[in-house]
Amino acid sequence: MKTDKEKYVHKVFENISNEYDELNDIISFKQHKVWRKDANQKLNVQSNERVLDVCCGTGDWTIQHALKLTDGFVTGLDFSRNMLNIGKDKISKHNVENIEFIEGNAMELPFENNTFDVVSIGFGLRNVPDYEKALQEIYRVLKPGGRLACLETSQPTKPIIKEGFQVYFKYIMPVFGKLFAKKQEEYNWLQKSTFGFLSPKELAKLFAQVGFDHIEYKTYSFGASALHYGVKQK
Repeated sequence: MKTDKEKYVHKVFENISNEYDELNDIISFKQHKVWRKDANQKLNVQSNERVLDVCCGTGDWTIQHALKLTDGFVTGLDFSRNMLNIGKDKISKHNVENIEFIEGNAMELPFENNTFDVVSIGFGLRNVPDYEKALQEIYRVLKPGGRLACLETSQPTKPIIKEGFQVYFKYIMPVFGKLFAKKQEEYNWLQKSTFGFLSPKELAKLFAQVGFDHIEYKTYSFGASALHYGVKQK
């Protein structure tokens, strides 16, 4: 049975699917592409690996993985059918065949243990009701030695930058949602989920608690976003 948070977040993403990509560019000033490029360099996906993109949304990161693979395969999983449908439309534009999209729950991944070489999750973990459960599931489906990259919004810690960030997310970002997508309520949720999420240090500790090794993290844009990296123990 879905929790209240699951139901609400599902409704949010079903409603903003058509505007999601454009609003991501506007809200992050296209920096999300720079952050994801850096994450890709860290993951260093090999051409024959099997990759899972959790909370894949409209599939941009999923497709980036697929374009690197010659003998491998990538699966994108998300709980929003509307988001996945947009991702499926993108596949033909990029001429990729080694890819599939699956509707599913990040806390109950429909895969066997030790299935994937690489897992990515971009700006989705904060929307999951139980962060630890989602990471446990990712750990379970990774092969021993498999790598995880998690990109997520974060919060600056320096006082002046932190205050400016809070003003932007609390007041300006919902206005963008209202102006460009007519979805102010949904973008109010996005800013609330950012402020309620773990700090980079807290998330790194959770990675360790789940069992990941070789844990690293770095922040971008004065702390507006963070990349966490971990390896499943062999």
